[in-house]
Amino acid sequence: MRYFLCVLGMVFVIEGLPYFTFPDKIKSYQLKLTELPDTTLRIMGAAAVAVGILLIYFGRS
Repeated sequence: MRYFLCVLGMVFVIEGLPYFTFPDKIKSYQLKLTELPDTTLRIMGAAAVAVGILLIYFGRS
C-alpha cells in the first residue's frame, strides 16, 4: 500500500506541474482540445493507457 501511495503521489506531482508553471498555456491548450474530434481523443487516450500498461509490465519484471 505504501508503494501505491508513493506512485499515486508522483502522478499528482507530475500532473500538477504544468498547471502550476504554465496556467495560461494550459487554458489555451484545453480550448484547442475541445475542437478535436472525439475519435482523436479516444485514440490518444487508448495510446496513453497502452503505454502505461507496458511501463507497468516492464517495471514489474
